[in-house]
Formats: sequence, C-alpha cells, structure tokens
Amino acid sequence: MTHPWRFFRAGGADQARIDTADDLLHLRDLDQKRWVALACPTRGLEFDERTLDLIDLDRDGRIRAPELIAACEWVGARLKDWQPLLRGESRLAAASLSDTEEGRALAEELQRTLALAGQAAPAERSDIGLDEIRERQSHLVAERHNGDGIVPVAAFEDPTDRALAQAVADALGAVADAGGEPGIDETRIQAFFDQAAAVQAWHAEGEADCAGRRAAAMAVQAVHDKVEDFFARCRLASYDASVAATLNATEPEQLKQHAAGLLSLESGPLKQLPAAPVAAGAALPLDARANPAWRAALAALREQAVRPLLGRDADELVEADWRALKEQVQACREWLKRQPTGPVAALGVEALSALAGAQPEAARARLLAQVVEDRAAAPRHAALNDLEKLLLLQRDLLRLARNFVSFEDFYEGRGAVFQAGTLFIDGRACELAVEVVDPARHAPIAGLAKAYLAYCECVRLNQKRTIVAVVSAGDVDFLFVGRNGLFYDREGHDWDARIVKVIENPISVGQAFLSPYKKLVRLVEEQVAKRAAASDSTQQGRLGQWAGRIATVDQPAAAPATTGAAGVPPAGLPAGLPVPGRRVDVGTVAAIGVALGSISTVIVGIFGRFVDLGWWIPLAVLGIVLSISGPSMLIAWLKLRQRSLGPILDASGWAINNRMKLSTRLGGSLTKRPQPVPHAVKLQEMRRTARDGTRPAGAPSVAVSEPSL
Repeated sequence: MTHPWRFFRAGGADQARIDTADDLLHLRDLDQKRWVALACPTRGLEFDERTLDLIDLDRDGRIRAPELIAACEWVGARLKDWQPLLRGESRLAAASLSDTEEGRALAEELQRTLALAGQAAPAERSDIGLDEIRERQSHLVAERHNGDGIVPVAAFEDPTDRALAQAVADALGAVADAGGEPGIDETRIQAFFDQAAAVQAWHAEGEADCAGRRAAAMAVQAVHDKVEDFFARCRLASYDASVAATLNATEPEQLKQHAAGLLSLESGPLKQLPAAPVAAGAALPLDARANPAWRAALAALREQAVRPLLGRDADELVEADWRALKEQVQACREWLKRQPTGPVAALGVEALSALAGAQPEAARARLLAQVVEDRAAAPRHAALNDLEKLLLLQRDLLRLARNFVSFEDFYEGRGAVFQAGTLFIDGRACELAVEVVDPARHAPIAGLAKAYLAYCECVRLNQKRTIVAVVSAGDVDFLFVGRNGLFYDREGHDWDARIVKVIENPISVGQAFLSPYKKLVRLVEEQVAKRAAASDSTQQGRLGQWAGRIATVDQPAAAPATTGAAGVPPAGLPAGLPVPGRRVDVGTVAAIGVALGSISTVIVGIFGRFVDLGWWIPLAVLGIVLSISGPSMLIAWLKLRQRSLGPILDASGWAINNRMKLSTRLGGSLTKRPQPVPHAVKLQEMRRTARDGTRPAGAPSVAVSEPSL
C-alpha cells in the first residue's frame, strides 16, 4: 500500500482508521479484503437518504465500494480545504473550493445563488447552506426552461405551436418535466413528425395508384377471403357433387349446436358459414339470398365495386367477374396493405395537415428549438446540483466511510448508521436495534449470529415498523412473544413495541450456569402443579359423588348424630361412602413406613459417604455442580465466541466482509441494566422511619411518607 494506513483491532478484525483527507482520497489503495462492508442499502439507515441517493450512481438502491471511492475522488477534485469535511460542517465556504475547472464553476454558482437570495458577500467570506440551495432549486424547477430537455405544453407561447405540442402529447404520451408539468421532449417530437410524414407520403401514393378506386378496393378487401372461400367450395362441388352438403355446413346436427344459444349476426358461428349456398358452378348472390352475416358487406361490394367498375347493376357475381374485379383494384389493395398504423396515423391526413400546416418541417424546427433552448439551461442546473452534492458530502462523507470501510463509529460507541434506536424492555435498554423490512426472510440469516434476538413490531401514530434488538445482558426468563416495551428511534420519537418473535441463544456464561437449575425448578413446579390439579380434580369428583349420594337419602329433620366409632357411617348414610375420619388400612400405613425408611436409609448412606470425604468435600461439591452446569456453560462459551454482527446486517441487505464479533464486554455495553441504588431503603425501614421518626443507619436523611399499599 502506498498510503500509510493505520489500523485498530475490533470485532476480531484489523480495521482501517479514517481520520484525514488523505485516508479518504486513498480509499482506492486500501485492499478491499480489509473493508468491513462492501455494499449497503440506501434505505433503512439512520443517514440522510438524499446523500445516499447522490452516491448511488446507478440508482439501484445500493451503495457499493466503487461508488464510495468515486464519491471521495469526486470531492477531491472540487475541494482544497478538507477541514470542514473532517468536522462535518453543514455550510460550504467558497474559500474551500479548489482552483480547478470544476471548483471555479461551483464558486460561480455559489455566488450567483447567494446574489439571487440577497446575501451577496466577498468570495473569501461567503458560504452557503442547504436552505439557500434548496430555495434556488425550487425556483429553477418552476422556470420555463429548467434544463431537463422537456418543454411543458403550456410553455409554448404561439397558439399553433401549443396545439401541435398538445397533439404530440396526446398521441405519444406526455412526460413530466422537473417541475411535474406534462410536456414533450425531442424523442416525441421527432417520432410524431416522422409518423406524420409517413402518413402523408402514403396518402400521396394512394392518390396516384388508386385513381378513385379506393372505396372499391376497400369493399373488395373486406370480403376477399370469404368470396374466395365460396368459389373454392363451388369448384369442389363441381369436382364431386356428393360433398356439396358437407361444404354447405348446413347439416341439422351442426346447426343444432348453435341453435341452443343466443344468435347474433356478428357471432363467430354464423360468420363461419359459407357466404351463400354452395353448388357446382353457382354464382355469388349479392342480395337477400346471401348469408345474413355477410349480407351488408356483399351489398357494399355491389354498390362500391361491381356497379362502378363492371358497369352493371347485378344481383349476383360469377367467378369470372370476381377475377376481373380483383385485377382492377389489385394496385389499390396493395396500397391499402401498406397503410401506416399507430396513434399518429389514427388522426388522419386532414387533421395532420391542419396541425402542421403547409410546411411541417418548419413546425418541427420550431418545437425542437424550444427543446434546445430548455437544454441550454442544463449547465446552470448541473452546477447547482453539484453544489448541493458537494455540501452533503462535506457533511456526511466521513461518517459514511466510518460506517462502511470500518465500523469505527460502532465500536467506539458513537452510534452506527445501522442502529435504529434503543429498545427499553424487561428492565434493560437494548441499544443494538436494526431496522427489518421482512422478519420472515430476515430471521433465518440473522439466527446465524448466535445472539439472542427479539423481533419487535413498533407502532406510533398509525405508523408501523419492525426492528430486531440484540439482548446481550441480563436473563431471558421474562422475554417472550407478546411482551411489551418502548422503542426510541434516533430522533427521540417513542414507539410502542411488542415482541413478535424470539431467537434464543446464550447471553452469558453466568446465565448458562443457572440455566439447568432454573429448568429443574420449572420442571418441579410444573409437575407439582399438574399433580395438584389432578388431585384437586379427583377430590372434587369424590365430593360431588358423596354429595349426590347424600341427597338421595331421606334424612330426619333433626341433625344426624355424628358420634360413634371411628370409621362407622353416621346414621342414615348408606354404607360404602367415603367418610371423614375413616381409619386407614393398616397395610397401606405399613407400606408407607417401609418406603420412608428405605429413602431415609439411602439418604443417610449417601450423607455418610459424603462426610467421609473430609477435606475433599468442597471438591466433591464443585464436581457435582460442574457435572450439572458444565455442559450448558461450555455450549454457551462456544456460542458466545461465535456471536457476531455480520449475519444480522447481511439479512438487512448489507454485504459484510468480516465476521464482526460481539464480545461479552461489548455485548454488556450494548444492553444496559440499571445499577443498584446506594442507600436504598427497604419498605419495612420506611415504615419504621415514618412511625418512629428514626433513620436507618447509613441511609440518607430524606423525608418519606407512609406508602399506600
């Protein structure tokens, strides 16, 4: 490497430190294997989207390493003083611009913008901010010529040109200019006049070829295929008279298929029938004898072609006359086949002639001149846009590089661009929260991070967003789907948060140490609860059975005697009912006694062997504890060593080039828990203080009131 790079060790990788202008200018020299990220999305980051869009040269919604390098070199060609960029200043000074062609053009535009805003100042003391640039951009967009090569229809002052421009927009579609007004550009103007010229040339050709036979040619063309079909069928009938019925397609079974539904002369089945009844040597009738579906077209053929071209008013047409008729209109039919199509041709020759006038090329030149005049303003607009880009890069470029080439901001606690905010839940603050677009697609990849992840749906003022928070400190006993919390975004807005998905992984070795005992306690509690519920259900059933039996026995008004020998039912109760105080079977008592004796013997034996260990007792206790907690602690230690940030960001659209480990120490700083409060007074002591007027030893002298329970 020709540039003397400096590196710092974080996340298990050597990352380049970017502190100077030379570091930014020599990014091309830094081996991309050492870059932390190679690509990132332009959305879902805590970063100015306008800056990201200006860096994204191919407008694909992602910024890659070559685009960031190009942005740094672009700034290097226009700035000579990089100190404002290193400080991230939001105002661009004219004195900071380089003495190059690009820098001078920006300096001129800076002075022009300030002058138009009434803030003219000497070049060495003038500077500009985004407010002045955005104000100037809004005025340029609203101007008649704004440099985008699109002329709004309303901008044409001449009524004839405005009507012609409107016709271009209606025929080929309008395009919005920078100000959002519908207009036309050079492509549409050229296409319109080219198509109009083709229509007029075709029309002029027809005037020479058709010589008044256009209507006849159109009538012939309309029925050509059907008449050819009719005479072909007649020739086949002459060849074999037995197929005439089949060629007529009038068999009863065939007609029944169409008679069952609604009939229309324009329907396909009727139009598919022959133009007239087929017979050997038959002539085509042009009157009511023809197929009703084709009767109108054949009548038009008679009036527009047969009568004027053959010179007689015939009711039928023989095949020889049909051939002669086709020969007379052949040239005109070929001309009709070449008729231009499209929205411009649909306007018609007369309308096009009225719009373009006698000199269509002159009209074309007038419209194109407006486009050329609009484009002449492009350099002024480009300079203003470059001024905006340079100002945004001066403010944001260093921060973006520190969150792309390296994760310096993240590991130094300054807040990375991918950190969406802070999630407060279950007595802790999770500062590593990342925006998520699709949790279903995000979770499978993010789960490879070996971190405890809580996906939360956040709602605020009818707005919804989803985040994933890394929980890296504390316990997870009370983190479950449905748990509510509060999320603060980077702008300080509060969102109601609710856990919708959890990916469980170890948080710490200490948590893994207690995990088996917690599981044992939960298992015991669940078993005790199940046994208690089962016993309660059994007793309830017995009591219900006993109460039902009592209700069926007729008892005297006086209360029954309850005295008597133990286990003897009171008078009036049927034998066999379970009665409180009934003697337990002697065999059962003996069995219970034997079981308890055996258990106590085993316990005494184990305790005796344990006491015999003497000084080895602590090691034995330690061995027992390790045998229980050791496996879970080992698994937790291995997973914590693999815990990384990379998969979480990869699932969000980043291209992370290194693993970016999350150590236990870093994880503890990303999830904060409340510290113990010194001199916290217990409730009993508060009561005693309020009652006796005394103060607990070591407690601060504060006035307390009796708490309300």
